[in-house]
Amino acid sequence: MTVTIQTTLTWRDIADVAAGETLVIGDIAWARIEHASRIVEAIVERGVRAYGVNTGVGALSDTVVDRTSQSRLSRNIILSHACGVGSLLEPREVRAIIAAQIANFAHGYSGVRRKIVEHLLAFLERDCVPDVPSKGSAGYLTHNAHTALVLIGEGSARVGGKSMPGREALAAIGLEPLVLGAKEGLSLVNGTACATGLFSVALARAERLLAWADAIAALTLEAAGGQMAAFDGTVLDLRQSPGIATVGASLRARLQGSGLIAATVGRRTQDALSLRSIPHAHGATRDVFDFVAGVADRELASVTDNPAVSGTPEEPVVSSEAHAVAPALGQAADSLAIALAQIATISERRMDRLVNPLVSGLPPFLASDAGSHSGFMIAQYTAAALANDNRRLAAPASLDGGMTSGLQEDFLAHPTAAANKLLAILDNADHILAIELMAATQAHDFLEATASRAPGTEAIHRLVRSRVAHYHDDRPLNRDIEVIRQLISELDPPSA
Repeated sequence: MTVTIQTTLTWRDIADVAAGETLVIGDIAWARIEHASRIVEAIVERGVRAYGVNTGVGALSDTVVDRTSQSRLSRNIILSHACGVGSLLEPREVRAIIAAQIANFAHGYSGVRRKIVEHLLAFLERDCVPDVPSKGSAGYLTHNAHTALVLIGEGSARVGGKSMPGREALAAIGLEPLVLGAKEGLSLVNGTACATGLFSVALARAERLLAWADAIAALTLEAAGGQMAAFDGTVLDLRQSPGIATVGASLRARLQGSGLIAATVGRRTQDALSLRSIPHAHGATRDVFDFVAGVADRELASVTDNPAVSGTPEEPVVSSEAHAVAPALGQAADSLAIALAQIATISERRMDRLVNPLVSGLPPFLASDAGSHSGFMIAQYTAAALANDNRRLAAPASLDGGMTSGLQEDFLAHPTAAANKLLAILDNADHILAIELMAATQAHDFLEATASRAPGTEAIHRLVRSRVAHYHDDRPLNRDIEVIRQLISELDPPSA
């Protein structure tokens, strides 16, 4: 599959490129890039005062830089801004950032030369992944600077998975280091490409996670003898929510034809809320997802460079603005983080109902020989610990505040920090749902002789058992957790 930029990209396009798809630029977009580049050339020729072109940046925006120093300014911006710390971003996350940055340049308001964009496209095409530390951004700047380092032959990168210095990485993919022109250093570190790229990856992961959450909940509901009357379509329609309707339909389809469900009709007046409110919790997150996905698409449709160049080479216009600030993106990432943390929390509560001998009606802790075996007792501890970790991570980054650059940048929206927290919550949620899936599958093993599973849950049970065997306290359980975590993070659930 090839993703082509003509007008703009969507978050799904960014996620596809992050996953390895090819990104190309159409003729219309190339024309916009080249037109903006000619405008910057005209600004340089005429000496029009323009932020980051012939002035310093941040609190140094009123310091004029002479023409002979403008290329050095671009290089120095990259070197001084590359101060990220911490573990490196995953390759798909770096690819997403690069794709979002190219999309921003393709709007035609940045003014970088065609060669800059061609080098970035080559990084994607030839599997050159700059080493980008995950921490250090109060909004943008640092992450993008580490990608730009490799463009000028500095920094380091992985080519085909092999780590090497930036200059060697360029040589390995047939490129030479670039000498940056006026404004290019600023454009390479500017904009919201980092937060947008990371958020697009998070959206792709969240979409799959939500599909699995519904499927896993159905397996648990069936093992727990859930009362399906609560999920009748006419009942759920009393509460207006597209998400609730979607989840309710998914549960009904997944559990259609279940002998286990039929055998427990009327057993209880109503189920515990961790079972009865599955459509409400999962549905609320789906509603949040739909909203914040729109925020991501609007971000990609927007120009987020500062300054923006427009007009013509004969009559250039330089607009200093704040489009690189992204409060909406930070708030969107925070909102989805809270919603997904709740999905993980209700998953842990459902899992506890399966292992807890006080309420499950199943062997204590799903142990094959309770007493000599502990079964899933401590796996529930792990899920609870991760759910609590998510509660701490869900505190909104967009309210963190802070002041930088000598009070010139005295408002910070923290969209990159919000996106990083969201990704961390997704990591924990993947593990929590994997533990619930393992517990639900183990519970069904004990119910084999009771009644039949629904075809929709049978497919899930069969898939899990093709990866891990019934647990007999005969191996470290963390290995199974990792196998199933990988399963739900890479594959869609079987259809109902």
